[in-house]
Amino acid sequence: MTNKQVPSAAAPAPRTRLTPATVVAAALRLLDDEGLETVTTRAVADRLGVRMNTVLWHVKTKRRLLELMADGIAGTIAYDGLPEDPAERALELIRRYRRSLLAHRDGAALVTGTYAAEPHTLRFADTVIGALTEHTGSVETSARTCFALIYFTLGLTQEEQAMADADPGRLDEAVTGGHYPALLAARAALAQGTFPDRFEDGIRRILG
Repeated sequence: MTNKQVPSAAAPAPRTRLTPATVVAAALRLLDDEGLETVTTRAVADRLGVRMNTVLWHVKTKRRLLELMADGIAGTIAYDGLPEDPAERALELIRRYRRSLLAHRDGAALVTGTYAAEPHTLRFADTVIGALTEHTGSVETSARTCFALIYFTLGLTQEEQAMADADPGRLDEAVTGGHYPALLAARAALAQGTFPDRFEDGIRRILG
């Protein structure tokens, strides 16, 4: 009688080592799938199949998690192939910034609510201010212009991402139904153009 070999139990698949980067990546996937309001340390832990305390070990707090997510978005901005002209270089950087925000659901709302003094965010600001300083010759003017460009881009992009659920006729009805003579006169101009058109017009007006 021959001995039958008992098949050994399959070894469990090795778990991916958790790092701040893997936590942030999972949080960004959650953002894209379900929106900013659903992003919590507990929800990210559920996605990763770990305890919430394990996530907190790597990111400390929800605020810190959001800061790292915002910096992760800035980390997708490319710096190759930029124009030689410093003004056009600054504008192209802001365009790439907008695209990085639009690449994630609620991307602009996420970044607006954070203060991410992190490497990718700092590199982007440093590169924009460098281009603007080369263009204007003034560090102070360049810093203020950089603020204006970033704040405008965040606000417009946040509105653009929120407009998916908005009623486009609501503003028109409110203006025509009330006493807003300046808005009424400007109604057609305000309605003109797409968000990309408004973005291009706005950044060129800011830069002057």
